[in-house]
Amino acid sequence: MNLDAILKPGALAVITGAAGGIGLAAAELCARRGMKVVLADLPGEALEHARAAVAKAAANAGDVI
Repeated sequence: MNLDAILKPGALAVITGAAGGIGLAAAELCARRGMKVVLADLPGEALEHARAAVAKAAANAGDVI
């Protein structure tokens, strides 16, 4: 499978389990590829830390919610 065909800049990714582990890694990958990223997980400090980390990886921090 060609990831470039799926992970296109400007596309929207909704990542569940984004506060850690595979979900966080997937969110960072999508952000680095220029995608808009919505993080979903249980509310709490871990999710906010994940949002900050993914925003750093993104070309535009405003593309991470």
